[in-house]
Amino acid sequence: MKKTKINEAHYILKAKMVEFCGWDMPIQYSGVNTEHMAVRTTGGIFDVSHMGEIWFRGKDALKTVQYLTSNDAAKLVPGKIQYTALLTENGCFVDDLLVYMMSENEYLLVVNAANIEKDFQWMKKNTAPFAVQIENRSEEYAQIAVQGPVSEKLLSEFTDYDLSTISYYHFAMARVSGLEAIVSRTGYTGEDGFEIYFRADAAAASKLFLALAEKGEKYDALPAGLGARDTLRLEAKMALYGNDIDDSHTVLEADLGWILKLNKEPFIGRDVLARQKAEGIRRKLVGFEMLDKRIARHGYPVYVQGKEFATVTSGTFVPFLKKPIGLAYLPVENAAIDSEFEIGIRDRRVAAKVVKTPFYTKK
Repeated sequence: MKKTKINEAHYILKAKMVEFCGWDMPIQYSGVNTEHMAVRTTGGIFDVSHMGEIWFRGKDALKTVQYLTSNDAAKLVPGKIQYTALLTENGCFVDDLLVYMMSENEYLLVVNAANIEKDFQWMKKNTAPFAVQIENRSEEYAQIAVQGPVSEKLLSEFTDYDLSTISYYHFAMARVSGLEAIVSRTGYTGEDGFEIYFRADAAAASKLFLALAEKGEKYDALPAGLGARDTLRLEAKMALYGNDIDDSHTVLEADLGWILKLNKEPFIGRDVLARQKAEGIRRKLVGFEMLDKRIARHGYPVYVQGKEFATVTSGTFVPFLKKPIGLAYLPVENAAIDSEFEIGIRDRRVAAKVVKTPFYTKK
């Protein structure tokens, strides 16, 4: 099993460890509910070093990113970040990712842990004609996410950089605890927060994580694991690759039409998506609430007008809202707010209704 550079810190903090996408990762330290609530009310510190960092360099770097992804990277300026998708020829997801514009000829693409090698090979295969150098440097980096209302105060204890000058979906080069780092105002929790990318040996990476956890006590911030990361992202309706989005659903079906820019230069999947947009989609990813206290989990069958249509893509009880929620694909004609359908939970069919998303929005 792979280990992040912060692995030792998790054992020192007595985290409960699990195998996740081939990595030895913390699922929780003090409990998923406790960590979830800490991020919503104070702060949480996550090891997300399993994510992938792929660099594009060369005179065709922008042209290459434009050809591979659905959003318009030409709108970026140095220091700005964009959420986008890497698409198949059918307009479905190879992955979802973040694009950082470092300079005119240099971009950093941050991809999901489970897809690093798949994405890297897809990028190289589909951009051979371009003058660009593509490097997978994922093993060089550690990544820590500091999320929640106290994140700026907590991280400011470790850097002289004025973090208040970094706007949402922007980044800066800064020193964090003496380490050169990319510090971005991004996250996967629905809260204000930062993601810190840095190169260091395992001892230094673990030391920084432990120092953040120790200083976090001053702000009631806690180290948090993958369990809380999943419930937080679901409350904020942030898609999870492999559950909510994959290579069998298009960007439009996944309700992510805002990252689809059909008017830019041609890109992989564009023609299919232009046609689908003109003709209309037949299914759509929606958020739902259960009409009783039972919890619909990933993979449970979804019934529309008595017939099985799909399965729940994500579902759980979320600690902040204190109710069972989830995501599922429904026929478009049954996807309006307040539309009711059923979910098979064990040997019963239980009522659910479509609700407005995101389920939770930061005040």
